[in-house]
Amino acid sequence: MIIDFKNIEEASLPNFKGGEKSLEARMFFDGKNRIFTARLQPGASIGLHTHDTSSEIIFLTKGHAHVLYNGEMIELHEGQCHYCAKGNTHSLINDSAEEVQFTAVVPEQ
Repeated sequence: MIIDFKNIEEASLPNFKGGEKSLEARMFFDGKNRIFTARLQPGASIGLHTHDTSSEIIFLTKGHAHVLYNGEMIELHEGQCHYCAKGNTHSLINDSAEEVQFTAVVPEQ
């Protein structure tokens, strides 16, 4: 299967998971697994949430941000991957002056 994100309409998701501003995303969802590309403008974030039934992999493709992971603030740079295993809590925060772009995979477990 090929997922062509150029052919998926971008959705604006205000205050995603309780975060600040909006997440701009092109999401593929097959009823169980979610794969998406997304953008966070400066000052935007994905709110703090726990992965009770899934994990999440975030690969940063542009910019730099911070991840709040189980209470610890960690820098995430372009080309790096953040892995949030099932049962853990995280948030993605664009506290930079530039747009952040990433690809994420949330496989249901």
